Amino acid sequence: MIHQVGIIGAGTMGSGIAQVAATAGCEVILCDLNQTVLDASKEKLEQVLSRLVVKGRIDADEKARIQGLIKYSTDIKDLSDANLVIEAIVESLEVKTKVFQQLEPLVGPDCIIATNTSSLSVAAIAASLVHPERCLGIHFFNPAPLMKLVEVIPAVQTDQKNTDLIVQTIKDWGKVVALAKDTPGFIVNRVARPFYGEALRILEEGIADVPTIDWALKTKGGFRMGPFELMDFIGNDVNYTVTETVFRAFYYDPRYKPSFTQKRLSEAGYLGRKSGRGYYNYTEGAQNPEATADDALGTLIFNRVLVMLINEAADALYLNIAKAEDIDLAMTKGVNYPKGLLAWADEFGIANCVAALDALYDTYREDRYRTSPILRKMAEANQTFF
Repeated sequence: MIHQVGIIGAGTMGSGIAQVAATAGCEVILCDLNQTVLDASKEKLEQVLSRLVVKGRIDADEKARIQGLIKYSTDIKDLSDANLVIEAIVESLEVKTKVFQQLEPLVGPDCIIATNTSSLSVAAIAASLVHPERCLGIHFFNPAPLMKLVEVIPAVQTDQKNTDLIVQTIKDWGKVVALAKDTPGFIVNRVARPFYGEALRILEEGIADVPTIDWALKTKGGFRMGPFELMDFIGNDVNYTVTETVFRAFYYDPRYKPSFTQKRLSEAGYLGRKSGRGYYNYTEGAQNPEATADDALGTLIFNRVLVMLINEAADALYLNIAKAEDIDLAMTKGVNYPKGLLAWADEFGIANCVAALDALYDTYREDRYRTSPILRKMAEANQTFF
């Protein structure tokens, strides 16, 4: 059983994971070298829990219980008694492996050491340890207390008993688990690439402008946010880095090719909401253009993005990245898609997906638009995913 949890990194993600674990009854030590960051994390938790009390979600006793279970430290040695340590630090293989090498001699032999990486190789991180069988990926989504999905990613070195224990632990914490193979982007950050990439391609081709593309995906597809709104929310620097990482990790497969538009915005410091400007202008009094509410154009945009998303989800299934149920669960619970993409494919029609993808390929003659073999085989056999 996991009773004491260490978290390395007291930023937004690390603090959120600490709240989740403490709420579930675990003793938590939140470790960060920067005392100012730790103080900010503690203050933020006070604000979050106070709001929950006001809303009637928890009472004052529960608030005090959660706060009492979290200790704050600038010394990694304080994690020595932990059963599980999760790092939630900068997305750098060099930094993560350095921290893991420092941590391993300090913890017990049965302590599981996990990474919250969103796109790096878990096997490469595990290889930095003397006992890599104790390492796996536990990928939370932001904000961790609110998002139900957690991707669990065993490395090739991971002992099955450790995977089983973590899957059960995360479920006990009230989360939904999707088990994923250790491939770039896992499920969500791999399958979601066309939501951003194809929207950027449509923009760059001049088919529609930013607000119209966002309008199309929200109105026709039922997405809560359009791709450009979401990139501005995530941060163009963060979103671009994930895209570039996945592109490089897949040996420069054109399906994941980054956009010069996003690169230039990142270079200019137009990062989105956090910088006051991205695809939209967030400064006070700024006037942003209105969408062109054209039904035919909106349908064209939505269908093009949808079939690209479906193709990516189907290919993830074809390559055994995850089970069909886990792929759809990941997209609905991890990024709040209105439907699972494979279920959406059944509704849209597998043959219609193949026809739309083939038409794109015929137009562009780019491998970006190649149809996943599983879709073509299913169309020929008149099969569905569910």
